[in-house]
Amino acid sequence: MKKFAFYFILLIAALIVARGFKPSTTASSFDVESFAELPVQVGGRIKPLDSVARNTLLVLAGRQKVITPEGVRLSPTEWFMDLTMRPELADTYRVFKIEFPDDLGIAGIAQKGQRYYAFNDLLPHFDEILRLYKEIDPEPKKRGPYEQQIADLNDGLTRYHRVMHSLHPIGAPERLDRLVDEYQSYAASVKPGLEALRQQQAGSEYDAELLKRFIQFGDDYLTLSKTAHLRVVPPSAPVNPLDDWKNIGLELLDVMRGEGLSPYVTSYASLTMAYRQNQPEMFNKTVEELRQRFIADFPDDISRVHYERVFNNLQPFYLSMQLYVLVFLTVCISWLRWPATLTKAAFWVLLLAFAIHTFGLASRMYIQGRPPVTNLYSSAVFVGWGAVLLGAFLEKFFKNGVGAAMASLVGFSTLIIAHHLAMSGDTLEMMRAVLDSNFWLATHVVIITFGYSAMFFAGALALIFVLLGLFSKRFTKESAKSIVSMVYGITCFAALFSLVGTILGGIWADQSWGRFWGWDPKENGALMIVVMGAIFLHARWGGIFQERGLMSLAICGNIVTVWSWFGTNLLGVGLHAYGFTSSGFWWTVGFALSQLFFICLANLPWRYWRSAFGEEKNRRARKRILMAAEKA
Repeated sequence: MKKFAFYFILLIAALIVARGFKPSTTASSFDVESFAELPVQVGGRIKPLDSVARNTLLVLAGRQKVITPEGVRLSPTEWFMDLTMRPELADTYRVFKIEFPDDLGIAGIAQKGQRYYAFNDLLPHFDEILRLYKEIDPEPKKRGPYEQQIADLNDGLTRYHRVMHSLHPIGAPERLDRLVDEYQSYAASVKPGLEALRQQQAGSEYDAELLKRFIQFGDDYLTLSKTAHLRVVPPSAPVNPLDDWKNIGLELLDVMRGEGLSPYVTSYASLTMAYRQNQPEMFNKTVEELRQRFIADFPDDISRVHYERVFNNLQPFYLSMQLYVLVFLTVCISWLRWPATLTKAAFWVLLLAFAIHTFGLASRMYIQGRPPVTNLYSSAVFVGWGAVLLGAFLEKFFKNGVGAAMASLVGFSTLIIAHHLAMSGDTLEMMRAVLDSNFWLATHVVIITFGYSAMFFAGALALIFVLLGLFSKRFTKESAKSIVSMVYGITCFAALFSLVGTILGGIWADQSWGRFWGWDPKENGALMIVVMGAIFLHARWGGIFQERGLMSLAICGNIVTVWSWFGTNLLGVGLHAYGFTSSGFWWTVGFALSQLFFICLANLPWRYWRSAFGEEKNRRARKRILMAAEKA
């Protein structure tokens, strides 16, 4: 039975991984996978269209799937194809998430029991949405929940419109059926149109109809150049592909300067027409031509774009989250039955989850060409990774399930945080100028973030100490001693890394801003972690606190660390305020209150501790009271 349980857990883990690594399939005769890999530039970064589709859906809907009115589930890329090439169909898909539509104050917008709305559902209310948006506070950090919901809805509609017109001019959907003819007509009219314009300005006779059509083209393409979200036309080879690309509108306007019409523009026009006319052979042929043209122009860059699409499909962090849940549940069951067998199974699954987590982290480094921590999202991914690494080492030596359980809990929690941070858009964004230093990102940032990992992991171990001490009959003096040793060792590690990371940060600040220390909120937060670690160590070395006191200090370390990590960004001031998130305030406050609650639990009188460890402590406490009473 024990062997069955061991192999059963491993089988579940294998099924989770197999399901995640199963290649995506689509019944469409259009080559969706190749289209998803076409490179574009957004925010100064080259990425596949697949990433654009996923990021856009995350911002609009908070998820990476679309359900059509007929109940068909579309992939992000399939939705993107409909949005940009069949917008009249995409406008019927429910992709706008509105958490509390009744609170918007817009009559007729709310639908009972519905949180997702289509563009057509919101279309009659555009004027009212815009009016409400103009009335809210222009400063995002000062907006309340209602105002933020209005802002998110307006920004979502704007993004939807800009992405929709990334591959074609603005106008009626029927215009898309003759895009190639339009572009050819425009290119042919440029020279006579400019001549007619000069004649008009000179007061000579001119072809009024020709000039009117030419000016209409110019107005349409100028509007498109300001609207299109994606830059799809790369610079001419062999220029660096990271140079600014052009969107369709800019490329069409440049034809007026005597430049030829880019084959990228005509190819995307052909793609749109083939898709709308249900011609998969022509669509697939054009996609392959676009791909081969990019490979010929920039042969060294297609591999990174291809890898990013594969990475998107695998979703390694989502797989890791599922495995971390399995590890935690397995350890919990092991404390009730077959401890040695299930603990061993949990350890092996933890190593598998850690390997996938590491693969995801390394993949981001390859795609971005940067060290692992570059923004708030990547810091959450790395904090979890560091905690799991520490937990795996502890589990290897102690073999009691505690290290695995807490590693999986911290790993899962931080990946959940990262998932919510991803709702703001591209998590592989270009670096801010002040952070654009791979050396300091690889030293100061990695070391200080490892300090966060260790402090959180020590705090998580302290939490399990309190819970087991209060409720588990199997929690003995030996169990308590082992967890206290774990917390002590991890806190030593955290204090060292936080101190070294803080010093390195000061050196970086001196190089960037000309001062080593400026009492910036983020700097103060880093110092608080160092001081918190020092307090814990002095309390243990000096015998000031015993087990419960030390665990209370470790839990307090969670509050200090979350303030340094997230809280300082909520202030919206300082040179390090790079990751402001309006929804983070209440989560930070709630987390801090929960930790204070656990500190109170840790200091309950011994008579409330139901574990063997607590009962022994309670007997000793009563004995001391009786001895004191006898002496009195």
